[in-house]
Parts: sequence; structure tokens; C-alpha cells
Amino acid sequence: MTAAAADTRHVPVLIDEVIDALAILPGERHVDATFGAGGYTRAMLARGATVFAFDRDPDAIAEGETLVRDGEGRLALIAAPFSAMEAELAELDAIPVDGVTMDIGVSSMQLDRADRGFSFQADGPLDMRMSQTGETAADFVNTADEEVIADVLYRYGEEPRSRRVARAIVAARPLTRTSELAAVVRKALGHRPHDKKDPATRTFQAIRIHLNRELDELADGLEAAERVLRPGGRLAVVTFHSLEDRMVKRFLRERSGAMPAGSRHLPAARAKAEPSFEMVGRAVRAGEAEVARNPRARSATLRVARRTTAAPWRKGEGR
Repeated sequence: MTAAAADTRHVPVLIDEVIDALAILPGERHVDATFGAGGYTRAMLARGATVFAFDRDPDAIAEGETLVRDGEGRLALIAAPFSAMEAELAELDAIPVDGVTMDIGVSSMQLDRADRGFSFQADGPLDMRMSQTGETAADFVNTADEEVIADVLYRYGEEPRSRRVARAIVAARPLTRTSELAAVVRKALGHRPHDKKDPATRTFQAIRIHLNRELDELADGLEAAERVLRPGGRLAVVTFHSLEDRMVKRFLRERSGAMPAGSRHLPAARAKAEPSFEMVGRAVRAGEAEVARNPRARSATLRVARRTTAAPWRKGEGR
């Protein structure tokens, strides 16, 4: 695979497809909105781009400093969420940019480190904070009302038996470890070792999304990308579950004039707003070879759009 990091666990999903879709030319300015382990950034640098990379995880920022030093002045690593990209780029006098790439959700680095508490594959503290600040997963499950927990599980995890799970969580308090929470969910829902999908997956996803305000960040980040891209600049977004993908799909269809209707997260656009994006090709999913190398790629979807010459929609106009 081109531009791959040495550690295959940290090769971004669909990296070749993303880089090809961006059509990077030497000297262009690109945003890697989700730096992580730096896979996309390395590929962008290899194509000759100047890169502005964002991450709210202090670990990612610290571990990326070597790449900054090796970047020969072509990499700025910014400790901020991608929802802040417009303000951060304005401070650097870096608007407009030629491309924005967003890889939504939790990173492999976060999932693979048990002490971060994102996964139940290995036992660790119930944390799940991307920025390593604020409320932890343990704080949430041990203090939130049962009804609030149930609503979070239903809304962000699409858990059909959210009330049963919430009731079990409250009865099992206090919970401090990922293995404890996973065991509670499995017992509440029933789990057999040969089941294809662990029933705890939806609960962990829901709590993580809630704590990190991921859907709000995504909505704000998409609008920020619209404002910083030059006419003809490209937006590439990789998502990993249906909630994210529906938001991105609806945003791009609305902004391209293909779908004026709204939704809970992105209500109807104002009728006279000119299309600010045009779609580029169809949604792309990982091939069999990539899925075989990296099972996490199975659920990945890439959507690409090109910025038009129309003015950005007013903030919140498409929600």
C-alpha cells in the first residue's frame, strides 16, 4: 500500500482511495482533520502538499512531533478539534485550502490502548475521552439517571433494548472497568461466545459518541470545511457507522442541491441557498483485500465532494 505507515494496525482505512480522490498537486494546502497516527498526513506530504493536521488527543499530538520535524516546514500539527479548523487556519493565514480529509470516529491508536478505555477487547479503565479532559465513561455510567443512559444508548448506539441495558447498568454500580461494563451488557442482552457481534459493541459506541460530542463535532466540522475550501477544493470523509454516514450523506446531498429535506441533526435548508458542493463519484467501500488485512475496514464508507464557487451557507443554515 502506498504511503503506508510501518505499523499496519495504524494504516488509515481507504488511504489510497482518499489520496487519489483529493488529486493533490505539489504545493497545495491540505487539512488532515483527524491526524491520529499520521497516516493520511504522511501520504499528503509524500504528494508534495503542505498539511495542517488537527487532533484533540494529546497523545496523537505528542507522538506526531517527530513527523513535524521531518516535514521540512510543510506540516503544522494543531491541538484542537476539527470543528475549530476555520478559526485555527485563520490564525495561520492558511485559508483557503485545497482539500479537507476527515476520518470520523475513534482511531486505531485509541482502540488499541487498553488504558484509554475505548474497547472491551482488553480490560482497562472506563475512560473513552478523546481529549483526555472532562467527564469519563465511568462518571457517566455511575452518576447519570437510568432514563438518560437509556436515551444515550438508543440515540447513539441504536440499541433496541436500551432500557433493559440501562437498568442493568444502574443495578451494577459502581462500574470502573471496561470488562465490567461489557459483562453487564452481555448478561442483560444474552451473549453466546459464537455470536457474530458482541452485544456490548452498541453500548460502548453510544457512550463514546455521547462523551465526545462526536455528532455535534461532525456537523460543525462539515460546515467549517465548507467555509475553508477554495472553489474546486475537495472534501473527503470516511465514516464507520450508519449515524455518521447518514449525516455526511445528507449534508452533501443538501449542499449539492440534491435533497432539500431535513432531519433531526440537519433540518431543512433554506430554499434559495446556492449549491456549495458537487458530488464526486459514488460512495466507496473497502475491497476484500483491505478488509482481510484490516477487519475494521468492513464498515468504512468514503464520500467525496468538490467545492463550488457559491458562497458558504450561513452557519447552521442546513441544520
